[in-house]
Amino acid sequence: MRQKKAVTKELKDRYQRSSKKEKTIILNGFIQLTGYSRPYAARALRIKEVLGYINIAGKRVRLVRDKRKIKRKKKRFYDQEALTALKELWEICDYTCSKRLAPFLSEIIPVLERWGEIKLNLQVRKKLWKISAATIDRLLAEERKKYRIKGGTFK
Repeated sequence: MRQKKAVTKELKDRYQRSSKKEKTIILNGFIQLTGYSRPYAARALRIKEVLGYINIAGKRVRLVRDKRKIKRKKKRFYDQEALTALKELWEICDYTCSKRLAPFLSEIIPVLERWGEIKLNLQVRKKLWKISAATIDRLLAEERKKYRIKGGTFK
């Protein structure tokens, strides 16, 4: 057990600084050497520091500080103005699904602007021409919840 802990301590720093491919190689070697299961071995190499141990309901529990990567916060590409225009277009197109709406936007926006149904600035128009069906689904998720029929089954 002491040897396993020594090997873990030795590989931990190198594992944390490695790329994904290198981590796979290190992890495979570590599993063969120690006999640990893959999830346990990965966690053992990932954990930063052990703070101590406490007893809870007769069981010894290890306190660990496991610092994970912080998600990168990207700046929102589709701002409130684009979302408002998308909701309006979605309503005009009779709440059609995003798979049908996305390719149709590049055709319908100029027509609606010509007839004065909608007014968009150049930036919003370009964003809506590029938007994908999956992004439309994400942006309209809250709005679609409002129109969902709640409960009840039809007989």
